[in-house]
Amino acid sequence: MSNQMREKASKAKVASVLLSNVSSESKNKALLAMADALSKNKSVIFEANKKDLDAASASIQNKTMSSALYDRLKLSDSKFDDMVSGILDVAKLEDPVGKTLSTLLLDDGLTLYQISCPIGVIGVIFEARPDVVPQVMSLCLKSGNATIFKGGSEAKNSNRALFDVLIQAITTVSEIPADAFHLAESREDVSEMLKLDESIDLLIPRGSNEFVKYIQDNSHISVLGHTSGICHAYVDSSADLEIACAVCLDSKIQYPAACNSIETLLVHEKIAGSFLPQMAGIYKEFDVEMRYDDASYKIIEKAGSLPLKKAAAEDWDMEYNDLILSVKIVPSTEEAILHINKHGSHHTDVILAQDPKEIDKFSGLVDSSSVMVNASTRFADGFRYGKGAEVGISTNKIHSRGPVGMEGLLIYKYILIGNGHKVANYTGTDAKKYLHKKLQEKYCRLQ
Repeated sequence: MSNQMREKASKAKVASVLLSNVSSESKNKALLAMADALSKNKSVIFEANKKDLDAASASIQNKTMSSALYDRLKLSDSKFDDMVSGILDVAKLEDPVGKTLSTLLLDDGLTLYQISCPIGVIGVIFEARPDVVPQVMSLCLKSGNATIFKGGSEAKNSNRALFDVLIQAITTVSEIPADAFHLAESREDVSEMLKLDESIDLLIPRGSNEFVKYIQDNSHISVLGHTSGICHAYVDSSADLEIACAVCLDSKIQYPAACNSIETLLVHEKIAGSFLPQMAGIYKEFDVEMRYDDASYKIIEKAGSLPLKKAAAEDWDMEYNDLILSVKIVPSTEEAILHINKHGSHHTDVILAQDPKEIDKFSGLVDSSSVMVNASTRFADGFRYGKGAEVGISTNKIHSRGPVGMEGLLIYKYILIGNGHKVANYTGTDAKKYLHKKLQEKYCRLQ
């Protein structure tokens, strides 16, 4: 194993303990310095990003990179502004570390506190997406977690520029341990990181389905993430068609490379004849390729003047990350739910409907981390959910689910305070009884 990678992880482990005890004031001071440094170094960061984009353009021509990956790699003005505002939002959030989650009086003078604390060392492995660096660094800093970043080679210049700017800002605050954040850059570092279960407590992969699956299958370290974003829009017979058109359009074209963009459109058979030609015409204006099941194909064929392409069986399980959308007509909300739970990735799905019964049925039975009602799937995002930023979106059912902010970077520990209490006094024939009384009392450090 690479001694360099092991050394970085070992240093991060030591630093994580120190970072977990840094004051809120110092963490917020560092966050404000990070946001200010980004703003002052925008031109430097964009120059680095241009180098990556120039190399990526050649890769697209050689067909070794997809256009979706290129879109994720590109830093736009709006993305940059989001990075800065995301850090500022994290600074405004309440410090999540050291919160009293519960207090239980076991007996007179014997009190048990459950206290929130950081996970420890987070390994973040990502493809393209240089904006991951400021997003995750700000959340990990505020939540007291040391972090090792490993970005893809396609974004090496962008990642390095962002990391250096942010680290220089953080080091202006002496209370922040210098070894809390590291950037790994060699090709071999990913496989090496996966072996470091003695130092790294959680892995967060951000990338393609294959990439995330590889991480999940090749490490003993816990992994937070999702392998794909196969999201659906279901248009019920009770839908307001004007709202349905607007939401379905935004859910597909606002950022088609995003994991919360819809890949399949399900339409109730009662309104398919009126809704589908209208929606298909709107999608045509935005160059969306639509792939129809037999029933929807007949409707579009009859309407005329619209492109026709049939969906294959594999389309229902595809994450296109592109301006492509599969279409299927269903006879009921129940059938839509069955399709989503079978073919979806439990990420984000939306119902367009006005009937409360159908809305409740859909939101209760669709097994996804986010369910939208008459609102775009693109809202499934940590920043938009008020988390300041996100470390990723999880489709796991344990620890954290959906867009994961700081709450996904925390665990808890127990602190029991007594005064010479012994278990021996609570066993045997004359054993004392536990009170197990819940208290509202918060844990206070002794100094």
